[in-house]
Amino acid sequence: HKAMKNLTTPNENESRSVDARQELDLKIGVAFTRFQTLYFQDKYGNLDSSLVSYGPCQTPTLGFCVDRHDEIQYFKPEPFWTVTPIIEKQGANIHIQWKRGHIFDNTAALFFQRVMRDSRTAKVESVTTKEGKKGRPIPLNTVEMLKVASVSLGMSPHQTMHLAENLYIRGFISYPRTESSSYPEHFDFKTPLKFQISNPIWGEYVQSLLEIGITPAKKGHDAGDHPPITPTRAGTEEEVGGVAAWKLYEYITRHFLGTISPDVVYNKTKATFSISSESFTLSGVRMIRPGFTAIMPWLKPKEQVIPSFETNDECPIVDIVLGDGVTCPPDYLTESDLITLMEKHGIGTDASIPVHIQNICERNFVRVNGQRRTLVPTNVGISLVHGYYKIDPEIVLPQTRATIEKDLNLIAQGKATYEEVVSHALQIFKHKFEYFVKKINRMDELFEASFSHVSQMETTNKLKTKCGKCRRYMKYISLKFKHTSLFFLICSNSVVV
Repeated sequence: HKAMKNLTTPNENESRSVDARQELDLKIGVAFTRFQTLYFQDKYGNLDSSLVSYGPCQTPTLGFCVDRHDEIQYFKPEPFWTVTPIIEKQGANIHIQWKRGHIFDNTAALFFQRVMRDSRTAKVESVTTKEGKKGRPIPLNTVEMLKVASVSLGMSPHQTMHLAENLYIRGFISYPRTESSSYPEHFDFKTPLKFQISNPIWGEYVQSLLEIGITPAKKGHDAGDHPPITPTRAGTEEEVGGVAAWKLYEYITRHFLGTISPDVVYNKTKATFSISSESFTLSGVRMIRPGFTAIMPWLKPKEQVIPSFETNDECPIVDIVLGDGVTCPPDYLTESDLITLMEKHGIGTDASIPVHIQNICERNFVRVNGQRRTLVPTNVGISLVHGYYKIDPEIVLPQTRATIEKDLNLIAQGKATYEEVVSHALQIFKHKFEYFVKKINRMDELFEASFSHVSQMETTNKLKTKCGKCRRYMKYISLKFKHTSLFFLICSNSVVV
């Protein structure tokens, strides 16, 4: 209502910047996608993708996933050893942590263990207790909502945006596409709070906030687009649209309440010990005030109660345990990890990030695995990215897209024209496309390692036709004493001939 009463002239420069982005993405994407799809599908019969697409944002997104895959494949584990003393205090056995952490020399670890076993006690060198705080969250923007929904709610970015848009259309939350994480100066907190008083789950908490007064929200980033995501009216699970929609609505509401709640306050105690000139530590945490974690309990610091120690105490040593292990490779990227990388490198916007991730999944370039929703590249995705690196790394590296985004921002700022930026970018990618077509045989070497050439399949497998379900070539199999069938192993579809 307020906006409608204060209408202004639209910013033409920003509009032209958006137009330029759309034109570039369409022309570049169509050229590469059409060539790749026709070339590889006509050449490899058992390709695991119906559309071998390329996109200025989609392809760097896939590149992040494959780079992590390569990191895992080339990782070399190293053995390490730890020394952990067990001391006795007030009738309890307590493990204290070695300041060195772990070492990679077994002989040295055995030496430290023998030396420490010569000591009968661990001396308390110091005990400190300090008050600590865990700050309330900043207001919720789109990217943070997508990351939390993937990690905590088990929802894909695409599903999250679909649910958020429905919640917005039905009036339960504010506009869900925003880069801002800072409330406007005169934001009305009381109205949305009053709507929530009747809620049976958090109504009492809301009432207490209104009575004692809200804590001023932290200042995040003000992108000047839309306010952070907040609830706009109360709703039940049935009213908001079911279980999934309720989970998202509940999180948005709890996050909003958390942003205007007090910080968590706790005491942290740290004791340091010495055994044969080696240093060890033990830490404990005791909650004083739960603050915002009363409404966001999953963020509550874990309490760790430790015995009371005094400086110069001598604690009997029960045992010195020598532990071992090996270093582990990083895990595959989660959707949340990928969104963080995309935001860091300027790949996509808050509105398009879910689309790019959904595309690389639908094209069968990556698969989403497990409850953590890790993104594991397929043979097609790996072959494509490795092929881009062999032919022209710039078409997969995020820096190329970042450069285009800088030029597009110049249009929005009125420092460059639509025609200049579009013409310059298309000229660069025209040369890249021509070189890519000329050197496509370099990518062939990678595809031949994972997929069967059509001519080879015709000779060895009597290739006949494509499966109607999965669109992959079926094999002609002659079975003794049975009907002959066209059969494809992946989807188990068969046709008697």
